[in-house]
Amino acid sequence: MDKIKVAFIYKASNIFMTGKHFDNNYYNFFLKALPRNKNIEVTNFTEEEKFDIEKLENKFDVILLWQNNEFGTPDLINIKNSKIPVITRCADPRETKITKKYHKKWKIDYYFHFWPESFFHSCLPKNFKYKSIIYGLESSLYKNTTPFEDRIKNKILNSGAIGNTKPLSKIINDIKNPKWNAYRVYYLRTIINNLPYVDYFPTLQNEFVGDKFPLLLQKYQAAVAASTTNPVAKMWEIPAAGCMTFLEVNEKNKADFVGFKNNENAVFINEKNYKEKFQEYLENIEDTKWRNIAEKGRKFVIDNLNNDKAVESLVELMQRAINERK
Repeated sequence: MDKIKVAFIYKASNIFMTGKHFDNNYYNFFLKALPRNKNIEVTNFTEEEKFDIEKLENKFDVILLWQNNEFGTPDLINIKNSKIPVITRCADPRETKITKKYHKKWKIDYYFHFWPESFFHSCLPKNFKYKSIIYGLESSLYKNTTPFEDRIKNKILNSGAIGNTKPLSKIINDIKNPKWNAYRVYYLRTIINNLPYVDYFPTLQNEFVGDKFPLLLQKYQAAVAASTTNPVAKMWEIPAAGCMTFLEVNEKNKADFVGFKNNENAVFINEKNYKEKFQEYLENIEDTKWRNIAEKGRKFVIDNLNNDKAVESLVELMQRAINERK
């Protein structure tokens, strides 16, 4: 089979494509994992303001965008007569009002992200075609981890962005952006910080950013992977580092859709039972079941949710888009 020729288009100034951002998931997926796949041939185009699609002269099979708006992506011009399918990662759900206009303007065929399809279509129209692809886990960063028995065991790690708990701030943020108020989006992650046995590391106020995040995770036997409204990469990064993962699963985020099983490769928590689940762990720290859950969680995500598997899924989507354009 001939290789699929992919034109990957992004701005040279896109901080997420430099490998120097606090979140390297996009860089590792697009610029490390994507070229490793033997079924595609990727050419990077790093225009700053505008990209003329006529430059491609139909020498490419697929146009791939890192995101479906002009943050990090140049404006695509002269695309009206192009027959090349366009596939894009979907931008942050907070930006859906902005990104809708690019669907027609850039002739987007398919979107992908690691959200369930139900969440995607709760943000964008039902006729927008979408595929769930679990990307972001670069396996090489998780090869040599600290043995489970040598980690901190009487504390539970919590990390990432949280909401502002001040009453006035919650009210103001609910008025400004009620659906995406950080206090609501990261509700469970926010409220557990009051517990004396939880160690919290904010996103930026520590040294463990970018590809160093696994170094923080492997200091602890147990860690919380929580996002109340939708799945986040932390949910597979934490088990990959060998942590026994307390995974937030609820009707909104549907975080179990990727294949996690309660008490087998993660311990499911929600805003009603988290204290009970934490206490069960802390009161029985030496129980070998925690190590077993951690090991099964690590194997599950490393085997099934790594970037190379994600690229394989993206390549399948590329072929589907090509066939539909014929």
